[in-house]
Amino acid sequence: MSLGAHLVELRKRLMYAAIALVVGMVVAFIIADPVIHFITGPIRIISEQRGDDFSALNFATVTSAFDMRMRIAFTIGLFLSAPVWLWQIWAFIMPGLTRKEIRYTVGFVVAAVPLFFAGCYLGVQIMPHVIELMWSFTPEGGTNFYSAQEYYDFVFKLMIVIGISFVLPVFLVALNLAGVMSGRAILKGWRVAILIATIFAALATPAADVVSMLMLAGILIVLFFAAAGLSLLFDRRKRKRDTAAGLVPDAT
Repeated sequence: MSLGAHLVELRKRLMYAAIALVVGMVVAFIIADPVIHFITGPIRIISEQRGDDFSALNFATVTSAFDMRMRIAFTIGLFLSAPVWLWQIWAFIMPGLTRKEIRYTVGFVVAAVPLFFAGCYLGVQIMPHVIELMWSFTPEGGTNFYSAQEYYDFVFKLMIVIGISFVLPVFLVALNLAGVMSGRAILKGWRVAILIATIFAALATPAADVVSMLMLAGILIVLFFAAAGLSLLFDRRKRKRDTAAGLVPDAT
């Protein structure tokens, strides 16, 4: 295909992805109320525990309530339309890939997408405990007015950060398949990986929420060792193929 044909193809793919995103946003805007009710659950619990109505979600401007709905609609719409825009990206780049690259790319996506959503789900499960724990540090007589924009940003960033952290082991396997890092090199850094996972879990969760921190750190450590194990397995298979092809001497 010529450059012009590629640009036409790209425009078509982007148009399909944009239409899917808009449709997803419309659906998400309709169901925004249950989503808002869910993410503000911790605030209602705090209000009940205090026995007052002072702990509430605060909309500081005229348009802030609408802005929050649009943010929620965009986020959920992006997730709902993910199968469409992911397929459009894949359909655009697939003709330029070799069969081996296609196999690796499919394996990467199949592994990364479920892990990302699993991380987002864990973030949603941790979120109420984090908010309630942070409220417990409010001094006697104090009130909690949660800005709608900042509250949503906190929930969204918590989900995204934990979701991305779950995908990082897949990148390690991808680096191994690309020949950048061997399985032994990945496994050799297990001490650093445990340290990084623990620090990340401590930063992503409140300092006093030890259970959430240990759970998140434990999952990340397990994923790291799983990635190292897969990399060692791939290295072993590669050595066997190279030995059979006579590229390296048979050590046995």
